[in-house]
Amino acid sequence: MKPLAWALVPSILSAGLALGTVPLSSVKRVSSLPTVQNKFIVEVESLSNIPSKRSLSPHEHLYDSLRKRGVGFEVDREFNSQGLFVGAALTLTNGKDAITLQNTPGVKAIRPVRKFQRPQPVKVHVVTGPNDPVIPPDSESTHILTGVDKLHAEGITGKGIKIGIIDTGIDYTHPALGAGFGPGHKVIGGFDLVGDNYDGTNTPVPDPDPLDQCEGHGTHVAGIIGANPGNAFNISGVAYDASLSSYRVFGCTGFVTDDVLVDALLRGANDGQDILTMSLGGADGWTESSSAVVASRLAASGKVITIAAGNDGASGSWYSSSPGNAIDAISVASLDNTVIPLQNATVGGVAHPPITYFQTFPLPFPGPLPVFATSNDTTVVNDACNPLPPATPDLSPFVVVVRRGSCTFVQKLTNIAAKGAKVALIYDNGSGFAGISVGDFSAALIQASDGEFLVSQFVAGVPVTISFPQTGGSTQFPDPAGGLISSFTSYGPSNDFFFKPAVAAPGGNILSTLPVPLGSFGVESGTSMATPFVAGSAALILSVKGRSASVARGVRTLLETTAQRVPSSHTDGDPLQTLTQQGAGLINVFNAIHTTTVVSPGELILNDTAHFKSMQMFTVKNTANTAKRYSLSHVPAGTAVTVQPGTIFPADGPVPLTNATASVLFSQQSFTVGPGQTHTVFAMFSLPKGDASTFPVFSGFIEITSGSERLHVSYVGLAASLKDKQVVDNTDFFFGVPLPALLDSAGDVQQGPTNYTFSSADFPTLLFRLVFGTPAFRVDLVDSNIQLTGTLNTRQERHGGPFFTFPRPQAGGSFARVKIVGPVAELDFITRNNEDPNDNGFNTIALDTPTFANGTTIANGSYRLLVRALRVTGDPTKEEDYESWLSPIIGISA
Repeated sequence: MKPLAWALVPSILSAGLALGTVPLSSVKRVSSLPTVQNKFIVEVESLSNIPSKRSLSPHEHLYDSLRKRGVGFEVDREFNSQGLFVGAALTLTNGKDAITLQNTPGVKAIRPVRKFQRPQPVKVHVVTGPNDPVIPPDSESTHILTGVDKLHAEGITGKGIKIGIIDTGIDYTHPALGAGFGPGHKVIGGFDLVGDNYDGTNTPVPDPDPLDQCEGHGTHVAGIIGANPGNAFNISGVAYDASLSSYRVFGCTGFVTDDVLVDALLRGANDGQDILTMSLGGADGWTESSSAVVASRLAASGKVITIAAGNDGASGSWYSSSPGNAIDAISVASLDNTVIPLQNATVGGVAHPPITYFQTFPLPFPGPLPVFATSNDTTVVNDACNPLPPATPDLSPFVVVVRRGSCTFVQKLTNIAAKGAKVALIYDNGSGFAGISVGDFSAALIQASDGEFLVSQFVAGVPVTISFPQTGGSTQFPDPAGGLISSFTSYGPSNDFFFKPAVAAPGGNILSTLPVPLGSFGVESGTSMATPFVAGSAALILSVKGRSASVARGVRTLLETTAQRVPSSHTDGDPLQTLTQQGAGLINVFNAIHTTTVVSPGELILNDTAHFKSMQMFTVKNTANTAKRYSLSHVPAGTAVTVQPGTIFPADGPVPLTNATASVLFSQQSFTVGPGQTHTVFAMFSLPKGDASTFPVFSGFIEITSGSERLHVSYVGLAASLKDKQVVDNTDFFFGVPLPALLDSAGDVQQGPTNYTFSSADFPTLLFRLVFGTPAFRVDLVDSNIQLTGTLNTRQERHGGPFFTFPRPQAGGSFARVKIVGPVAELDFITRNNEDPNDNGFNTIALDTPTFANGTTIANGSYRLLVRALRVTGDPTKEEDYESWLSPIIGISA
């Protein structure tokens, strides 16, 4: 009998859905792990701790020990960076042997191998030439915003610094990137760890040539760092005299696994890179993935590590990205550029100006196409939120016009696509003209007045048509969000309350290089674009201050303390953006290099109310040749309401902000520091007032001023206890049935005792959602006749790190005096679900064979499943720190 295949399956859930509108039939019972099944990264101890085995290498000792224990395995990769990470990536023949692997002498930790999807910029546009209107009027504006232009004028260009780019590869044939590869060129080296055909599921075929001409993401990143000046597009890299190396970790399609990223990080460090940058990752919420752990160790050892903060801002707080969560790395947020690229559609059949639509490139339907409106009412609030009437004609020949509101754009587009629609224009309802998420559909947002005009013509029977010119239709207008944090930037903090992101840099509407076969230059948006900007900025700092480990370790603090505060809007009186999205602010590299004051630390972590650190301290060092007088002030940011009031659900982005802020008292309001001297400041914080059930995250700055010089220390805290935050969704909002739930072999909710034969598809499936991350999720088998009321068995209403760290109850253990027959699923450091219909909306665990987690057979009989989730900061040895749910009776008749 094959071992139990428990799988955590990310699935779909739509934001803004009406009660119970996700059908249970959409829940697939086919297991699909967010990690690679049976594959683990194993970290081993130094053999100095195992005296009898010093004749073997750490790897040989591990393999020998596993063979003696009858564990079947394949070695996928070995890691041998002494003092940083020694171990291997192993695929076990049987997943049940993971526990044996963990308990093998010499094993320090094991972590599952994660999958990371390939980088997806928020917007991409291949420019047509130097006069393409999509190009910002001042393509060097991002340099002006951050002081890079002044450093270039001083001749500071990153010369002598080595930067490793871990990405999709680089088209080093590009003239702006040196048109060559190897010593003497801009791209001096690197390695392809995977090969063109690698997609994350097949075996990598590495080679020494990291050329990429099929994807382009890494080439765009490389141009932001190092594009040579003097090109037709008037752009230059932040550190255009730095030497680049490319570590290719993606093929032309698919994803990458964690072990490849660890290999790339260690290879880059071994190659002597001063800086390693990674514009990749995925929502995680924790600091425990292997790539995050290794990245943090490298940063602590004296390498500058910059990593994208992620593009999941729409999902709200507590949704930070890994490996960007790496504790000592620099996680980077994105700031919008000052202009927005748009397109013009041509109106036919009636006199009307071109209709501007929000796209960087034309919709791929030249036309002309007739117009069809899904509603004649331009005030309708739920246009196309439900399936269209049966009498609706075939919509494939039309441009379909739909009003914004009430449900997601994807839900509207799904309904019109069911009638054959191929292209749509969604007109605004007053929510604001902006980019929209439309999934794989061809659609764009237009202004309300244009949509109302088209609907009026349709109602009047006027044969109006729309054409989408494929060339010559580009236009632009000033970005109302220019100079603000990009809305797509993921919010922190991490679930274990680390300061994420660290800083912000320009990442919205950035012109840079693309592979020559893909157009040579293009405009892209994302934290992927902001991250190399910080890497290049770090190169400028190292080129001036030196390449020592101590200087590198201080780069993050230097950038944080000299950064510029970012508001939440351009409206007077609105608060500063929460530091959980802007970090310490927009970097100013000129100030970072030329400051004569050093402030440390750059971050003050106040924690939650249960662990509140009201007294904080920082130091101010005067590096000038004369004494300086300093004054202190408190500049609070908006307090982020991270949970929707009256619910257990996260507040979607943009996260609401309030003016209920912390207060601060200083040991001294002003002081004088002599040349070369250091002064210590104490700051006493008081919590803001507010509704703790909304889990408000407060943040702000302690500003240090001396004449025209301004620096700051950033702080963040939670005006609630993390352990009070419910983890598991026990409402009926999303499916119309209480969660968690067991689904039977037909996919229906199991209502009473049910027998399963485990023949074919006759097995139960656990359906659940997480509204907050959990460090430990457990599913155990218990007797059917136990008496226990789980904390989650009462339904609520809605109104409006190592892998095996935690104790594992074996047979004979207990929970709430309930005997546990055996563990069947153990998952650690799980992120919460979001509400994205194309992403991570809910989870399933499918029990398709009757075996325990260790592979032993479950005896026939009647049982229940006991589901437990440990709350954040909870003690894994205390029952009261877990949420629990008891399933209906399941009969095993295998």
